[in-house]
Amino acid sequence: MSPELISVLVLVVVFVIATTRSVNMGALAFAAAFGVGTLVADLDADGIFAGFPGDLFVVLVGVTYLFAIARANGTTDWLVHAAVRLVRGRVALIPWVMFALTGALTAIGAVSPAAVAIVAPIALSFATRYAISPLLMGTMVVHGAQAGGFSPISIYGSIVNGIVEREGLPGSEVTLFLASLVANLVIAGALFVLFGGRKLWARGSVTPEDAGEAGSGTKAPGAGADPGVGKGSGTSKGTSTGAAPTAVAVRPGQDTDGTGAGPHLTPARIATLLALVALVVAVLGFDLDAGLTAVSLAVVLSTAWPDDSRRAVGEIAWSTVLLICGVLTYVGVLEEIGTITWAGEGVGGIGVPLLAAVLLCYIGAIVSAFASSVGIMGALIPLAVPFLAQGEIGAVGMVAALAVSATVVDVSPFSTNGALVLAAAPEAERERFFRQLMVYGGIVVAAVPALAWLVLVVPGFG
Repeated sequence: MSPELISVLVLVVVFVIATTRSVNMGALAFAAAFGVGTLVADLDADGIFAGFPGDLFVVLVGVTYLFAIARANGTTDWLVHAAVRLVRGRVALIPWVMFALTGALTAIGAVSPAAVAIVAPIALSFATRYAISPLLMGTMVVHGAQAGGFSPISIYGSIVNGIVEREGLPGSEVTLFLASLVANLVIAGALFVLFGGRKLWARGSVTPEDAGEAGSGTKAPGAGADPGVGKGSGTSKGTSTGAAPTAVAVRPGQDTDGTGAGPHLTPARIATLLALVALVVAVLGFDLDAGLTAVSLAVVLSTAWPDDSRRAVGEIAWSTVLLICGVLTYVGVLEEIGTITWAGEGVGGIGVPLLAAVLLCYIGAIVSAFASSVGIMGALIPLAVPFLAQGEIGAVGMVAALAVSATVVDVSPFSTNGALVLAAAPEAERERFFRQLMVYGGIVVAAVPALAWLVLVVPGFG
């Protein structure tokens, strides 16, 4: 058996174990890199660690650290309540508020499961209170998170753009971001029409006080778990949280205005909002490194409010850091062995480039429905490099299609995001909701990769 085939089979084993045993795929990938690198490729420790993504490590730690501080000091709570009150309780707009809010959170650097963990409980609480379809509300939250998930300063965007740059492929940060944004926006629009959105327009508005009550400590039926269940995990899918998280609540000791309308601005929250704006300006306006900038801003906030910092350090998405660094380290070993070139030539050998491209999209979607979306992209993009180097398929469109195919399926109840939404549903409706998510997830897996391929790959972008 050739070394290339052995390394691919080991990668399959890693995916299977991560899916069936809920073991962090990054930890498995580190072990695989050690085993394959030592026994098959005869690499020493330096050779194995040559593929360790130090730049992405800093991005992951820095951005999630800054966002964890925002969560710890109640800034994210304030954002949730402000967004709901902004539409003056108009019921028909609430699903779109949740979509936009999760999209904004992931766009400025929140890990997708962290944003969903924040917004899903309040979204499902509103769905129960005002007879909105749980499937509509839950999927709007997940698709919102993916809509903003590939901004240039987001976790997913930074990872994919870093992989593209590392592999020497033509890239377009704007195209990647817009592809995911438009795809999820179109899906959200279809869901809104199909699952009762038009009927919501016929309803009146809830009062601002009711909106505040629904989000400032009122638990969704069946709630009782910590609102941060699953936050920042971003690792293995197929995990269940068991109980529904509470609605995003005012944390003990945090100031409110005493009206039940949720948290108000405090010096710490104002400073955190300014830090988030500064991150966007620094990265987009001055092309500064997102990771180093985020770490610096987090250190400033930590120095001024050390109590929040102590809580936030534990909320850094260490499992996501382990996942990404492990998978990309193993990919580095694959490159050393020559597996990347071997696999790419195999895909290209199909003889029909467009057929090979759509197969890659379906592989990404199917595996990602049960495993890590980012991990799948981290493996598939390098595997497609030799195939893309032939020039018959546009690299920019192919990368965007892979990104969309591998992330829209996060509505699956076996994914972290899908599990968080399912857990936030009322216990009495959870079994029915699970079946709905299963059916909807299957439809997404079957339809979206083909559509992404048709729109992004066939025209030959990039």
